[in-house]
Amino acid sequence: MTMTVTPSATPVLRDARVPADGMYEGRRTLNRLPEGTRERPYELFDIAPQGRLIGAEISGVDLSRPLTPELREELNRALLEWKVLFFRGQGITSQQQRDFAANWGELETNPLLARGSSAEVVRFEKGGSGAPTFENVWHTDVTFRERPALGAVLQLHEVPPVGGDTMWADMAAAYDNLPDSVKARIDDATAVHDFIPGFVRFYGPERLIPMQEEFPPVEHPVVRTHPETGRRMLFVNTSFTTHIVGMDRDESDRLLSFLVRQAHVPEYQVRFRWQAGDIAFWDNRATQHYAVDDYAPHRRVAERVAIAGDRPF
Repeated sequence: MTMTVTPSATPVLRDARVPADGMYEGRRTLNRLPEGTRERPYELFDIAPQGRLIGAEISGVDLSRPLTPELREELNRALLEWKVLFFRGQGITSQQQRDFAANWGELETNPLLARGSSAEVVRFEKGGSGAPTFENVWHTDVTFRERPALGAVLQLHEVPPVGGDTMWADMAAAYDNLPDSVKARIDDATAVHDFIPGFVRFYGPERLIPMQEEFPPVEHPVVRTHPETGRRMLFVNTSFTTHIVGMDRDESDRLLSFLVRQAHVPEYQVRFRWQAGDIAFWDNRATQHYAVDDYAPHRRVAERVAIAGDRPF
């Protein structure tokens, strides 16, 4: 008996796709400095980079002592170039922390958060039987203000034995790597920021309603320009950005969901493991941050002083 063999069809790759606006893999543009900036050494302290783009540990500076104009200028250059600076084992007082932060401008008060030793000091105390506090979501501080903070100085007083790290993300890098089609949609767009979404998880209406007049919704550019470096930076966040002006809600929600996910890219991040007495000083204009909530039932106690900023443009 003779069998006839039918040639098989040419193999065809099956159709497959990821969801629209899904994250992508591959090489990313990782520019730490603005284009054309010349690298210069630091003369007044030693610096140890903690990542390719963001985060540097500073040694040789005593933050309990007043800064000379020259030291302040060099630290400011390091802040602009590295976005977040770490100072190990400082253990300074709240007054010294305020004095250090005041080198960068007017200090901010925040009636929505627990107060430390003065109105300018915010205290974060969590763990054990303490109440929940604000931390494990990527955000930029107080973008619900007309003038969001320039930066913040955070000191850890009590550190859990394991966990409790903080992460920062470089939002200039996040913008640099957006598809051109997305940049075209957002370069001239504005978004509404409101304090309610970030605080309604923890406070009831009786606490928030009296604050509504003091903190009305504000509009900021979706992409802001850094006032000192000139870099373009993505300026929306999960905690406070509610919608993009002029878009219907579904379109705005979808675009914002894509934009806020950019902070999650590890190449744009640095992660810091705290020890008691350590200080972090970050540029709130250029970064988002995330306090990792992985240390229960241990306690974590920190105090923060924030510096008032300018109106984003």
